[in-house]
This record gives sequence, structure tokens and C-alpha cells, in this order.
Amino acid sequence: MKFIQRLGYYLTGFAIGLVMLIFFLNGKRASCSYLPNARVTKNISEKKITFDENAKRKVSVLKFDTTQINKMMLHGDVDFGASDQRHKPCGIYNITCELQDKTIEFTVKNCDSLATVTNMKYAEEN
Repeated sequence: MKFIQRLGYYLTGFAIGLVMLIFFLNGKRASCSYLPNARVTKNISEKKITFDENAKRKVSVLKFDTTQINKMMLHGDVDFGASDQRHKPCGIYNITCELQDKTIEFTVKNCDSLATVTNMKYAEEN
């Protein structure tokens, strides 16, 4: 069998496989979260998010809405050096996000079924 024939068979099988993948995965929300940052942000964003009193005040002062907060949770960068992942009973994560040309830092207690924002501030604040 010549190389051109083998290449033709290979490309035909590859095309059929792609069509099957598109058909079976069409409309499904399939994702691959392999990196630690993506796994943590996805885990937090899938839970019910609450705010403690300090964070509620900051959210009202900074004038954020729930859409912006969900976007920050999903697309933020987790600072694992400043986080305490093994804290009992809930892991504590520091997340940094760029929003409206400003850097925002917030702290999240990530429990089994609930994520609580405990602190929120602009990165320039101390």
C-alpha cells in the first residue's frame, strides 16, 4: 500500500472521529481543569457564595454586583503561597483578579457545600 493511500485512510478515519466527537459533545458543558488554579476557581464558583459582614460592607462600598463577583471567582488567580488549603474545617484561599483596570484581592473560605467571602479589597489598600 502506498503512502498516499495510507494517508487517505488515516485522514478519513480522523475526520469520522472528529464528526463523532462533535456530534456526541455538542451542547454539553465539557471542560478540562487540570491546573490547580483552574480546579480551585471552578470548585468555588460551583458552590453557593455567601459574604460575611465585612465583605458585605466592602461589596457595597466598592459597588460590585453579583455578575462581577462571579466573574472574579471564575477568572481570578489563586495565590497559593498566601492561602491555607489544609485549614480545618474549610480551606482558605486568597484570590486576585483584574477588574476595571484595578487589582482586587479577596479571601474565600471554601467549605464542602458553601464558599464564604471573608475579605475584599483593592490590592493597593493595606
